[in-house]
Amino acid sequence: MTSPVRLRPEIAALPPYRQGKQAAADAFKLSSNENPFEPLPGVVEALRGAVAVNRYPDASASALRAALAEKWGVTTDEVHVGAGSVSLLNQFVLAAAAPGDEVVYAWRSFEAYPGIVTVSGATSVPVPLRTDGSHDLDAMAAAVTDRTRLVIVCSPNNPTGTTVSTHDFETFMAAVPNDLLVVLDEAYAEFVTADDAVRGGSLTERHPNLVVLRTFSKAYGLAALRVGYAIGASSVLDAARATAIPLSVTEQGQAAALASLELEGELLDRVARLATLRDQVRQALLDQGWSVPDAQGNFVWLATGDDTARAAEVFERHGIVVRAFAPEGLRITIGEPASVDGLLRAARELRGDTSS
Repeated sequence: MTSPVRLRPEIAALPPYRQGKQAAADAFKLSSNENPFEPLPGVVEALRGAVAVNRYPDASASALRAALAEKWGVTTDEVHVGAGSVSLLNQFVLAAAAPGDEVVYAWRSFEAYPGIVTVSGATSVPVPLRTDGSHDLDAMAAAVTDRTRLVIVCSPNNPTGTTVSTHDFETFMAAVPNDLLVVLDEAYAEFVTADDAVRGGSLTERHPNLVVLRTFSKAYGLAALRVGYAIGASSVLDAARATAIPLSVTEQGQAAALASLELEGELLDRVARLATLRDQVRQALLDQGWSVPDAQGNFVWLATGDDTARAAEVFERHGIVVRAFAPEGLRITIGEPASVDGLLRAARELRGDTSS
């Protein structure tokens, strides 16, 4: 549709972010990487206490920042809270990159990355994943030029689920300029069970150019409340804070996040159960003959290639709504245990085995 006003041509051509498809009442929505568990009673109680919707929230999220600083052993100035980790990433890209600059990231990765870079006016430099769905950090380091202002590393990678090892990440950090901003997107870190996976929270002191992103949307089950946070050098976080839309984190979101930290043990027990189910689903898919990357998030990846659109229809016919990234593959969230039978039936049909 032709716009009645003059727009930036690259923005007019940019497709908006598309949310995972909603599910019918009799289907399972496994398209958005949501946590299937209902909020804990303590979290619900905290939300009930945060009802002063006629008042603005604490703009600095000071109580939540203090709690997170204590959790990670940093100062409150080294914690920044925003409306989800994707909102924070947008702030860091705006703070670091402008027209003529470049942002390097692996591809395929989180589908919001290209749009965020385009909106900033910078240029995307996507680096293909390895054949096993993992980051090619050597190639990413080689893609860095004097125009590069930011590199995004996603571990576990959305949508393939693979992680970056601590050794490989440290090698990468040594290979790139120490004044280049590196953002480690760890939205799914709580689901990781691989011993060698990088844990960014322990590395920011050693690497002042590193910022780590986390979120309460996934493991903590607060997707609707939009609360994420960043850990890094205060001067870098201040630059992001300068680009932020004021008052974008609600008091309800902060209250629920604080309650979730107090109930973290119980919540992470749920995460462990989801990780166990994830491993079981992946093994069942491997047994069917699928090649499934080492899944370390709360989802699995099926490389269905040019058959992706039809594959998504097969899953939907079995009551499973998945996220299709044509022409590459399907991302399937680990949701309710009751969804597994339909998931595996659909996958088996796609493999050509309809015997059960």
